[in-house]
Amino acid sequence: MIEWNDHVTLPEMRIETHFDGRQFPCFVQRPPSFYAMWADAVQQRPDHEAISFNDQRWSYAQADAEIDRIARGFAERGIRQGERVVMFISNRPEFVFVLFALQKLGVISVPVGTREQGPGLAYIVNQCGASGIVFDDNLADRIPDASTSPGLRVRVCTGAATTTGDALSSLDGADVDIAQCNEEDCACILYTSGTTGNPKGGMLTHLNIAHSVIHYEVSMKLGKDDRGALAVPASHVTGLIALIAEMVYVKGTLIIIAEFKAADFVPLIAKERISFSLMVPAMYQLCLLQDSFTRLDLSTWRVGGYGGAPMPVPTVQALAKAVPRLTLVNCYGSTETTSPATVMPLGLSAIHNDSVGITLPCASIRIMNEEGKELAPGESGELWIGGAMVVPGYWDNPEATARGFAQGCWRSGDLGSKDEQGLVRIFDRIKDMINRGGFKIYSVEVENALMALPGVIEAAVVGHPCPVLGERVHAYLYAPNAPASTSDVDAVRSHCAARLADYKVPEHVFFTDKPLPRNANGKILKRSLRQPA
Repeated sequence: MIEWNDHVTLPEMRIETHFDGRQFPCFVQRPPSFYAMWADAVQQRPDHEAISFNDQRWSYAQADAEIDRIARGFAERGIRQGERVVMFISNRPEFVFVLFALQKLGVISVPVGTREQGPGLAYIVNQCGASGIVFDDNLADRIPDASTSPGLRVRVCTGAATTTGDALSSLDGADVDIAQCNEEDCACILYTSGTTGNPKGGMLTHLNIAHSVIHYEVSMKLGKDDRGALAVPASHVTGLIALIAEMVYVKGTLIIIAEFKAADFVPLIAKERISFSLMVPAMYQLCLLQDSFTRLDLSTWRVGGYGGAPMPVPTVQALAKAVPRLTLVNCYGSTETTSPATVMPLGLSAIHNDSVGITLPCASIRIMNEEGKELAPGESGELWIGGAMVVPGYWDNPEATARGFAQGCWRSGDLGSKDEQGLVRIFDRIKDMINRGGFKIYSVEVENALMALPGVIEAAVVGHPCPVLGERVHAYLYAPNAPASTSDVDAVRSHCAARLADYKVPEHVFFTDKPLPRNANGKILKRSLRQPA
């Protein structure tokens, strides 16, 4: 059995009861609120660099002055504790300033990805009953008007004032006190991807966030000297928790990247002495394609977390050769688990590259069958996840909460297993499993085989309807610079046939020179791939 105690020193823990009767282990010493993390960093390291963005830098004290001004401005405009304010802001320092200004007032932050379009944004604004919205000036045309969202009484633009909203720089007012929050209060609402139907607003509480940042600190051995790269959207649970909240909690430095472009990101690692990242595997692969990757000094890059997809073995080997000090760490989590539910202990990802890690100290994972009965180690079923980082439910959506949670756990919808060593493996989303003539095919297994092909950046496998077999296996590959051996359909099928059972081999393979379609949260839209061309 792989135990956390064998790899790290765990803080003191105890069993507690929260969220109307759920019992789980908790860290005894933890921040009482999300804002308390910021206040502690300002007090302990006022002159330390908190944020770097496009050669601009803010110490904790300088950033705190902005946060305090913005908080005063929101209070002056009547925003009160418990209300919701939508943050339609891209990766920029203003995201952090607005986030903690709202937290200071006890206002619930609702970050929304800037890829969201007008109708989706209006749905979120109305579903959470938002009183205010802060948005980038280039997104002003998507902001719902008074007739669509009558409750939206405060509108603020991160740029210059427009007819749509006041300028963020103009906000100010009388001094305000720090709101007193209960740790079970909702701090942020993050809306799930909405790949089927309308998105649901996961309620991230102060308790949830506190345990997630401690989990990251302990499992990845992060500290005050770390410099984390925010290369994923700040509005996503990974950006919000693993980078913004984490760097504040450990009192480190957040390097904000406006938009990930590998050609720019690789030199930035060297220039900013980045030590920590958490990205999807495709981003690491794109970095490897850059000529600068082997020329620049990347020796400060110490921890490279990844999730959302398997890391191809050739990518692992190439990274190990180019950046020997970099330790890759597989992670698994979601909005509903406030980011991490499993992490692979440092140094073990290469040994157990088919696993997403072991259950975190204050979490639990049960493998359940369709009847809600727990299965034995090694058996395949749905992952039910419990613990101090699991949200209490969805905002103003009791029906979705009742469907999504059971026995004190969140029902993930992921198929996987947990073996005798405690290693968790993810096979597929339940809805993405392919049934070909009665044979069940996990798309992730086929995608893993395809990702081993040279030059493949992204792979997605879906089932297409078949009147005879039920479904047939179709594969989509994003391989812009692949060699001829990869871009040949017969060669791809032969590659898969050498590694998979014959019924799992894709019957149709499609190539694209553009990234695969994704939703506003960055997840591949398999629904669109299933539609007839």
